[in-house]
Amino acid sequence: MEYETIIYEEDGPVGTITLNRPEDGNMFNPTMCFEVRDCIDQNRRESRTRVLILTGAGDRFFCIGGRKEDMEDSQTYSGVIPVLDMYESIERSQKPVIASVNGFAVGGGNVLQVVCDLTIAAESAIFRQVGPSMGSFDAGVGTWYLEDQIGKKRAKEMWFCNDKYTAEQALAIGLINRVVPDDKLREETKAWAMHIADRGSVALAAIKHSFSVRTTGVNGLGRMAHDLLLRQYLDSDESKELSESFGERRKPDPSKFGH
Repeated sequence: MEYETIIYEEDGPVGTITLNRPEDGNMFNPTMCFEVRDCIDQNRRESRTRVLILTGAGDRFFCIGGRKEDMEDSQTYSGVIPVLDMYESIERSQKPVIASVNGFAVGGGNVLQVVCDLTIAAESAIFRQVGPSMGSFDAGVGTWYLEDQIGKKRAKEMWFCNDKYTAEQALAIGLINRVVPDDKLREETKAWAMHIADRGSVALAAIKHSFSVRTTGVNGLGRMAHDLLLRQYLDSDESKELSESFGERRKPDPSKFGH
């Protein structure tokens, strides 16, 4: 199957999805969200592969969030970037999904690697949440899953402060599983995937879904927070000022907060 924004390849029991918009930080747009979802849904229907890898094209960006473009100017779902469809497809897949982080994982890109079952990162990788700096938020998947992984205090710090974390710092707090030299990332990711692929596929599926039982309710919260509240908030003066000041590398004007 041909895709516009991703590349899908198979090598034995391992399937690899590559986010392929390196000229724009591998940011997901509506097309990419749907293509990742559709690719994983197609993957669920075959038994050739037993493990999936998700990575970014190039050597600088894994994914630095989302970009809303080519969408209807509407307050309905047609005007909302379908990022949760992508996250939910990873959660629903019966196959383990490994995030292979080859660079910056920022904003929605960090949430994307958090949603994956396991994460291996290059030494040069950077992890960061920037929502409040830009006047946006992920009050569902992005907070709940992050808290599960690194604890409530650290998760709040990551969301409130928007600081950068190196791969080693991310490893130390439990945000990711492994760190490898940049030039070994592809090789080590494949070896890890092959190791997992030797386990029983039925058992892997059962274990994966047993982990998700407690958190599947977050999808409803995420839909409310992301698809409804965020859609309205992004049109506010506060959100626009935060986004503009972040891009211009200046302090925001607090007189526009709350409007």
